[in-house]
Amino acid sequence: MKAEIISVGTELLLGTTINTDAADVAVLLSEYGINVYWQTVVGDNPGRVAEAVRRARERADLIITTGGLGPTCDDLTKSALADGFGIPLELNREEEAWLRGVFLERHYRPLTPNNLQQVWLPQGSTALRNDWGTAPGCYFEHEGVRVIMLPGPPGELRPMLEHRVRPILASLSDSVIASHNIHFYGIGESAMEYRLRSYMEELTNPTLAPYAKPGECLVRVTAKAPTVEEAERMMAPVIERVCREFGELVYGIDCPNLATYTVKLLMERGVTVACAESCTGGELQKCITDIPGASAVLLGGTVVYTNAAKTSLLGVPAALLEEKGAVSREVAEELARRVREKLDSDLGVGVTGLAGPDGDGEHEVGTVFISLADREQVWVREARLTGRGRGLVRHQACQEAFDMLRRYVSGLSVCGEGGAV
Repeated sequence: MKAEIISVGTELLLGTTINTDAADVAVLLSEYGINVYWQTVVGDNPGRVAEAVRRARERADLIITTGGLGPTCDDLTKSALADGFGIPLELNREEEAWLRGVFLERHYRPLTPNNLQQVWLPQGSTALRNDWGTAPGCYFEHEGVRVIMLPGPPGELRPMLEHRVRPILASLSDSVIASHNIHFYGIGESAMEYRLRSYMEELTNPTLAPYAKPGECLVRVTAKAPTVEEAERMMAPVIERVCREFGELVYGIDCPNLATYTVKLLMERGVTVACAESCTGGELQKCITDIPGASAVLLGGTVVYTNAAKTSLLGVPAALLEEKGAVSREVAEELARRVREKLDSDLGVGVTGLAGPDGDGEHEVGTVFISLADREQVWVREARLTGRGRGLVRHQACQEAFDMLRRYVSGLSVCGEGGAV
């Protein structure tokens, strides 16, 4: 089955709104083995919407549209679809009664005639009730082409996909596509792909595909099968082989990111952390506190951006700063050790380095020292994050800290196989 997604909205063309709808629809279609051949974005122009519909009707078996179902004059999708398929619009009395009830229940302003535009649907179509907004979607089939129309706001589209569209797709598809993401830290995408290339070329179903993310990379394992259970059985040996091949460079499967994985691991193990940050300026602690429940992990910390702050707030000896410089292994050790002692945490993390744009006459921009201290020992990792802007240097320094933390808690070598990528 060939599918086309048509996203309607001038704001999408202008770039003022990111088209997340198409991604959400494509992900759901892939679960049912339905191939998306085309994605079209078209502005709120009746002629251009009609042209997009005409092209889609000629080449696709399934058309899913997003946007253009509301009450305003630029909501044109239903009219364009109805015209394109030669189907008149008609007032859906059941949806009209529902919409009037919504306006009363939610204490909206009085319902005006243009609001009823939302419940004029293609004749013979099945209404898809929108309990998360006011514009229903609809579904119809005409001359072998199936059409699903959905509202554009993501807060409405996503639950509509789950509760209204999923049952339709399940009835259309004789197979499912399932996938898992294996996440790596300490190896770049190209190096990972090189090690996997021959294995990737052997596979047809399941398949392997590498992807890069800021500061880390992943490989996606995908299988197509009649059922999810069978797809999972097909993927299991592939996942096992990849994890075995890369060992401790694999930090998790289907994780949002390294920070989330690490903080949740610390929560599970009941390990507390304190942070002393220089060049990252508090970004490490922000990454931790972005994750719900982080108060069980982070006891606190400080941003010691200047030498004076390092001395006055943490007691880093001025003589050490003078001798070794702020960007040094020795100062990083002191930051981790002293902040841990100050807050009596299980672990202390220290970060110091040069995010740029200027160097210090000794180290190149992008040199960062990340330290981890427990009650007995301090580890320091030196990262050379050259050729990256200030923001990327800070982000990567935080990634290094999370990698050291997850390694410590997992019983791996803290400064072992990982490192800057």
